[in-house]
Amino acid sequence: MAKQDYYDVLGVARSAKGDEVKKAYRKLAMQYHPDRNPGDAAAEQKFKEISEAYDVLKDDQKRAAYDQFGHAAFEGATAGAGGGFGGAGFADIFDEMFGDFMGGRQRSGGRARGSDLRYNLEISLEDAFRGKETRVRVPTSVTCDACNGSGAAKGTHPSTCGTCHGHGRVRASQGFFTIERTCPTCGGVGQIIEHPCKSCGGSGTVRREKTLAVTIPAGVEDGMRIRLSGEGEAGTKGAPPGDLYIFVAVAPHPLFRREGANIFCQVPIPMTIAALGGSVEVPSIDGSRAKVTIPAGAQTGHRLRMRGKGMSTLNSRNRGDMFIEIRVETPVNLSGEQQEKLKEFDALLKKKGSKGGDKSTSPESEGFFAKARELWEDLTD
Repeated sequence: MAKQDYYDVLGVARSAKGDEVKKAYRKLAMQYHPDRNPGDAAAEQKFKEISEAYDVLKDDQKRAAYDQFGHAAFEGATAGAGGGFGGAGFADIFDEMFGDFMGGRQRSGGRARGSDLRYNLEISLEDAFRGKETRVRVPTSVTCDACNGSGAAKGTHPSTCGTCHGHGRVRASQGFFTIERTCPTCGGVGQIIEHPCKSCGGSGTVRREKTLAVTIPAGVEDGMRIRLSGEGEAGTKGAPPGDLYIFVAVAPHPLFRREGANIFCQVPIPMTIAALGGSVEVPSIDGSRAKVTIPAGAQTGHRLRMRGKGMSTLNSRNRGDMFIEIRVETPVNLSGEQQEKLKEFDALLKKKGSKGGDKSTSPESEGFFAKARELWEDLTD
């Protein structure tokens, strides 16, 4: 029985564009696929005809041959290794329907983009504040200079693989399905290197350590990454290289704690300054000194804010704030005389009618113990 015209099988005009042909095929393939029509011999035969027609019309060269010679152009062709003109099976349907969503499958050429690389770089908080120019040494693969990445020895060239004819993939029929797989002869490269380059062994790349200049911007935060485009591993057979990602870690600082653009610094102050008030000098992240006024009666945990003395911010001239967290230091290693003076001072604090009136000199402790006494009374009732 004479074969039906491929255009009629898919229901498209001879002038139909590639997208129209694909759309018609997808619709019919889903309708007549054997998985949707189990045990239906007619649907199975229709699916074969649809797949055969699409396999020819989707390929510009095959379509041109069919338009000129009709079915006679493919008489005697098989769907074996080397990319024959047999029907497209489940693998083609999968690629057509999901290839764009999943990034598609590499079908030919053997050209693979180089791998991305990661480099961990630790910097100080001062470097994060000012920014830094540094150099890093990265072990990677680069294009072989001896063969310019071809993998072939000087004076020779790779030859087209005779199994897949340069496509990198071959097809094999299994029932009414056609399975496509990587060419076992060339490993998907599409070429055979008969005389490999001695420097790279035919891979087209060699291992080498590169020294790269890296600019750390002021205000960078812990965990941020910096991308150096094209500085990853070399691609195969002239494919583009990958990228290098610098992952920045900011080391802990002995004095400062960072939260975003703000800096916190715990400053111990003598008990006398906390009681009477005064001033202390504290360091700043920019290397300068800052004078801080301590109010009389300052307590541990009290915070003082210094505007514009914090960290730099990315892509801005602004700075965060610096917060001084006061820690009142209790004196230790007192001499006998100092202890006696403190006892006299304590007696003065407890004496009613002393200078300062009846106002409490220790309101927090007195308030705490007053509440404790109320609690104890409630428990004993």
